[in-house]
Amino acid sequence: MSTSTRTLALLGLLQSRRHWSGADLARRLDVSERTVRRDVLGLQEIGYPIVTTRGTGGGYQLSAGACLPPLVLGEEEAAATVLGLKEIATGVHPASAEAAMSAMAKIVQVLPIRIRRRIDSLRTVATPAGDGYHRAGIDDVTALTTLALACRDTDTVSFSYRGSDAATSHRTVQPHQIVNVESRLYLVAWDLDRTDWRTFRIDRIAQPRRTGARFAPRRLPGGDPVEYVRDRIGSMPSRYRVHATIQASAERVRAEIVHYGTVADIDPGSCEVHIAAESLDWAAFCLVSIGAPFIVHGPPEATELMKDWGSRLLAATRATGNGLVCDRTRDSG
Repeated sequence: MSTSTRTLALLGLLQSRRHWSGADLARRLDVSERTVRRDVLGLQEIGYPIVTTRGTGGGYQLSAGACLPPLVLGEEEAAATVLGLKEIATGVHPASAEAAMSAMAKIVQVLPIRIRRRIDSLRTVATPAGDGYHRAGIDDVTALTTLALACRDTDTVSFSYRGSDAATSHRTVQPHQIVNVESRLYLVAWDLDRTDWRTFRIDRIAQPRRTGARFAPRRLPGGDPVEYVRDRIGSMPSRYRVHATIQASAERVRAEIVHYGTVADIDPGSCEVHIAAESLDWAAFCLVSIGAPFIVHGPPEATELMKDWGSRLLAATRATGNGLVCDRTRDSG
């Protein structure tokens, strides 16, 4: 075993449990205790906070330090770490999401391919129903971290993109930021072919490749990437744009409608919603299913549909001797 390999093995052992005796470490590494002492001294000199105790019960212990030195992770630990960071980056921890994304990118870029494939294979694990919130979907951790690193390094990327109409196109962009909006991850980037800003749903991006062409960052539209993405979502073409006010917190409503609309706070107990929909029946169902009082402000077709729904639902509650009935005339004859 080379000196560098042995030192990494020693570091892995010290990180695996609280305290080691010199004899145990020497036996595990198949070296003398003198060699262990020399290797420990070398780690201490480069910043690892290893506490050495002498006498009966003495040995070595890796303690917390003023800064974080490099970590040595096993395959199981690396997979668990990346999946944990993924939960933070795509869940309900907005204050930590950017840091989690950065940490995940740093780890994934140095992982062996077999571990990356293992992590990606776990993406099919379902989130339990009724957990109170929705997470953004990540189908390809490696693709996500490739984009995150390209944002960090101002490196142009190319990829295949599947549009909402299922058509696939090849895009070359200057990536600026990844944001989590309405439980979906979006890439905000300058599209070189269209010479304009574009947003891309990351779950529709395939095989991103860093080109090595560096670029000077541009100022994001409006300065706030989250608001920019929300505006873009709101401006997407659709047959109807339903506007409503709901007597429920914006956080609760976002969890219910996920990425099908945009939600803005009015006060702690109410919010404003815009839903882009091809079907008014679907938009009505979406609003009713939230289970909170609401008012539809438009378009006129939506308010008329709500009146019709209301009449039919009231008719369905007419009591008879046998219970409830809905439009009995359809069953006659």
